[in-house]
Amino acid sequence: MIGADGEQLGVMPTKEAMKLAEEAGVDLVKIAPTAKPPVCKIVDYGKFKYEQARKDKEAKKKQKIVEIKEIRLSPNIDTNDLNTKINAARKFIGKGDRVKVTLRFRGREMAHMNTSKHILDDFAEALSDIAVMDKAPKVEGRSMTMFLAEKR
Repeated sequence: MIGADGEQLGVMPTKEAMKLAEEAGVDLVKIAPTAKPPVCKIVDYGKFKYEQARKDKEAKKKQKIVEIKEIRLSPNIDTNDLNTKINAARKFIGKGDRVKVTLRFRGREMAHMNTSKHILDDFAEALSDIAVMDKAPKVEGRSMTMFLAEKR
């Protein structure tokens, strides 16, 4: 049991705690209902809810949402085009986002999937100074994907 001004009142029966709260003209609120014994506090419930909402809002404000940006490549990409895509990925990673690099295969390109893995390896190698491979290249249907994340 915790009093209205924050001092410890010790363990007491529920009826006695309710009587104390009634005398103070405020509510009895369970702070930690799963604890043994449950922790209660004598406090104005409306004010308590308001403080809780403010704390939650403040915590949410400080939280960063990590987005996943996708970059699509093809097996016959030229070096300059690859460099452009690498620069775009560098920008995304610099902002703190994860990057999903997808190598899309169409038609007869499907027959040469294993020889095109080096494109994703080169991509990861070019970004190795600021990024680490989160998930290694993996074939999923008509595409090969890998994830890159910012180095910690």
